[in-house]
This record gives sequence, structure tokens and C-alpha cells, in this order.
Amino acid sequence: MSFRLSQRDKDIIGFINQFRAVDRDSLVELFFKQLKSPVNACNSVMVRLCRLGLIERTQQYSPTVYLPIDAKIKKNSQKILHFLSILDIYKQMCTYSTPKQVIVEDKPTGRKGGIEPDLFCIFKGSPFWIEIQRNQYSEQKMQAKINLYEEFFFSDEWKALHWRPEDRAAIFPSVILITPVRYAVSSEHIRIIQVISIDELMEKYRSSAKQQRDGKSRTSASSSGIKINLT
Repeated sequence: MSFRLSQRDKDIIGFINQFRAVDRDSLVELFFKQLKSPVNACNSVMVRLCRLGLIERTQQYSPTVYLPIDAKIKKNSQKILHFLSILDIYKQMCTYSTPKQVIVEDKPTGRKGGIEPDLFCIFKGSPFWIEIQRNQYSEQKMQAKINLYEEFFFSDEWKALHWRPEDRAAIFPSVILITPVRYAVSSEHIRIIQVISIDELMEKYRSSAKQQRDGKSRTSASSSGIKINLT
């Protein structure tokens, strides 16, 4: 090829390939906010990458949304909103700490019918599988989803996943349900956390930590399951 990509160009292309759909404002926030004219700089870079055929774009949304060059979703697909919701959760996390080992639409079992969380990551030292519920489901369907996580827990296959630290005991990831609806789901084996947003998760953690510092030992239903390593 007769052109040379900067490291930022490569990072942007890799990020779009990873998250499948990324809006212009998110790119500005993540890659250009330190510049004097971040929006103009972003627009210039993205026009160039599109002309080089390294990414695609759809103007069905405002601001423009960028897609991988080999995206298998239509440019007006509702699936784009799904990927943007995953990106939004990632950005919420970044305001506290940049997540590591990020996997979008993780399929840890490698089998159809297994768990398929929207996002896996190591966040503030703890592993999480995140389910983003944009629609309301029945209690039975949500419990069935939790049951799949329990099946995977008992399989012990998760102990061989690549992100597991070799120098520490295996820890099964907590399951975060990002949902405006509270579901009556339960598990005796895995930690389930239901919150509206990552901001709410962190607020619950801060409240729980403050109670511990104050010497309070009582546990409420609203803070159960927030005993996680977020330091």
C-alpha cells in the first residue's frame, strides 16, 4: 500500500473492529478530546480512513456511525443500536478505570446455546460478564439465562479461559445485568448484580465500602452482591 497509517489510525480501526459499531462522538471522546479542535480532527481522520476503504460508515444515525469494512450487519440494522449500547457501558467504565481483556459478545463456551454475554472485561481487578437488557423479558426467561451461567460454572471449563491469571486461584466472573427492571432471579453459586448503569454499580460499591468503614455489618437487598474488588 502507498499510504502509512499512524498508531492512532490503527487504534481507531482496531477499536471499531472490536466494538462493531462506533459513533463519531465516542471516537472524539476516546481518541481526540485532548486536541484543540477534537470534532474537526476526528471528522478529518474518519473521512480519510473511509476513502482508503479501511472502515465503512452509515449516516442512518446522527452522529455518523462507523463499522468494520467487513461488517455483516446492514447499515440500517437495529443491531447497530445493540452495539452502541455495549459501547456506552464500556465508556461508563472508562470514567472510573479502563477495562482490560475486553471481549464484545463473548462466547466462552464455544457452543451454540451456551452463555453469550454482551461484554466480558476485567474491571478494577475483577472479572465480569455483562448482560445489557434493552427490552423487558419474563422472569422465567431471565432465570433460564442465569441457569446457563450456573451450568457453565459447574462445568469447570471456565477455569481454562485465556484471561484467567495463572498466579491466582480461578474466580468465576460476576454477572452484571444492566437493566431498568429488577428481576427476581437468584443463584447460590454465582454473584448476580442488577443495576441501571455502571454509575449505579459504583455508587452501590461506595455505599457498601462506607458502611464497612463505619463498622456497620447489616446487609440490605439493594447492596447484596457488591462485595467485589473495585479498588
